[in-house]
Amino acid sequence: MAPPFRTTATLLAAVALAGCTNAPPAPEAPSSASTTTPRAQQAGAGAGGIGDAYYPEDGNGGYDALDYAVGITYDPAGKHLDGDTTVTAKATQDLSRFNLDLSGFDVRAVQVDGQDAQFARDGEHELVITPKPPVAAGATFKTRVVYSGTPTTDEGGLGENGWQVSRSGGAYVAGEPHSASTWYPVNDHPRDKATFSVDAKVPNGWSVVSNGVEEPSREDGGWTTFRWVEKGRVAPYVTTVAIDKWTFVRSQLPDGTPVVDAYAPGVEGKRADESRVPEVLAFLATKFGPYPQTSAGGIFLNENIRFSLETQGRPIYAKWADLDTIVHEQAHQWYGDSVSVQSWADICLNECLASYASWLWDEHTGTDLDERFRDTVDEVGGNSRFWNRKLYDMGAGNEFTAVYDKGPLAVHALRRKIGDDKFDALLKRWFSTHRDGNASWPEFERMAVEVSGVPGLEPFLASWFRAAAKPAGDDLFPGTLR
Repeated sequence: MAPPFRTTATLLAAVALAGCTNAPPAPEAPSSASTTTPRAQQAGAGAGGIGDAYYPEDGNGGYDALDYAVGITYDPAGKHLDGDTTVTAKATQDLSRFNLDLSGFDVRAVQVDGQDAQFARDGEHELVITPKPPVAAGATFKTRVVYSGTPTTDEGGLGENGWQVSRSGGAYVAGEPHSASTWYPVNDHPRDKATFSVDAKVPNGWSVVSNGVEEPSREDGGWTTFRWVEKGRVAPYVTTVAIDKWTFVRSQLPDGTPVVDAYAPGVEGKRADESRVPEVLAFLATKFGPYPQTSAGGIFLNENIRFSLETQGRPIYAKWADLDTIVHEQAHQWYGDSVSVQSWADICLNECLASYASWLWDEHTGTDLDERFRDTVDEVGGNSRFWNRKLYDMGAGNEFTAVYDKGPLAVHALRRKIGDDKFDALLKRWFSTHRDGNASWPEFERMAVEVSGVPGLEPFLASWFRAAAKPAGDDLFPGTLR
């Protein structure tokens, strides 16, 4: 995710807007999608949360989602959605009951492996399902949910999250830390990644863009069904669907990867920046490793929302987005989408690295990053509202603040501390080791120590990433920054 403040001239204003209250450190989250929450559970019941201390009711336990086959019919005139989604999952325990996340909607029917199942609502987004018979540990099972209603929008992160109605009368989905549960039933946490497809039926004259590879559309009685298939595993919050009267531009990367760009009416002028995506991806591949997604492109809204988002393979952009934003969101295809966070406390792995990718692009085009670093530190000075924000385990609600401005400073300091060769090796090894998976910040620290071989790196990392304070002495100006 890229917020609309990225230049050094606006750092202090951004800090004044964001603020920060640091929470006590949370323990490093366990690695299993079936982790239970502290709330009491009935025997054989999957947990009503995946185990992330920041958002304890997000996601669910007891199973590992494998695939989402999402079907929706949406009429922009009435803002009504009918959904028919099948979730394929593998049970990680015996399941007499399990949960899916779904906000709003009237659920009309639920089936597990073709048999009707009991279901009930619990809180704002829990859909509690009781299969008959229970699902045995290790079994792969399919849950079909039929639902309808007017999609709701959640507040969080940098503003409105999830399903949103556009000024054209269409709709789009974007948001972080969660958004998928506003339009389909899901295990809504990045720790549980799965393949994804969507069949979206809309009135003729409207069109649909989503993640993955475009398949042929079908017309029937004044309606058109558009199909998109993402064969790579995807974290739920970076799935999307967008309905508008799009202008599509289709091409390919040099290796044959399909590129689809979609422009809402009024933003066709963004084509000049977006045409540089092959160049951007080729540059980022030299820094991080091969492009990891099955498709590429972008979705350009005519909306002044507060953020752009790294929806997998095809980022979704606010009206104000520029080439710098494109570089940031494309860097997330490596860091955030392919290598996803284990818990939201680890968000620096996404945002610090993607923000620094924009620095690397600027260096590639002639910017002296050491000079930028020193100028920024001088500009910020001793401003405690800038420095007194943690980059790791910053507390729930504070994830999308320091990672965008203090974050790239910290990453550049790390580069100067360990040297260019070790830094380049670290970025590539991090991606290759955790590609298509999840990882935590402590794992990144351990890899940095191992790859660099620099004595005393742990205190340096703590001063920049774990402390709510301005680094002191040589930690502030390591290597060539002195």
